[in-house]
Amino acid sequence: MAETVRTADYFYVMVPDKPGEGARILGELKRAGVNLVAYSGFPSGRGAQLDLVPTDPAAFRALAKEKKWKVKGPKRTFLIDGDDRVGACYGAILWVKARDVKKAAAVLGAA
Repeated sequence: MAETVRTADYFYVMVPDKPGEGARILGELKRAGVNLVAYSGFPSGRGAQLDLVPTDPAAFRALAKEKKWKVKGPKRTFLIDGDDRVGACYGAILWVKARDVKKAAAVLGAA
């Protein structure tokens, strides 16, 4: 299978930059049955930012509301899918200005 590029909605949540915060959020998602296609976490200011790409954005938003998480988004992201094989490693985050998403999607061949 060739690699494919597609767009998806992502959300981000700010949490304290301390051990276990990412695991806490991921645990809540697991308990609620909210699946993720991708996620990333990194320090940001005095906290940490978790970027989450759910398979069902509506279910994610409902859980976030129930848990009173301060969620930003949805924003657009590009997902690259391909065969799992030796040497295949994908880990790219592309930040594109909102006005340039369509142009970037065309360049990337996003579906």
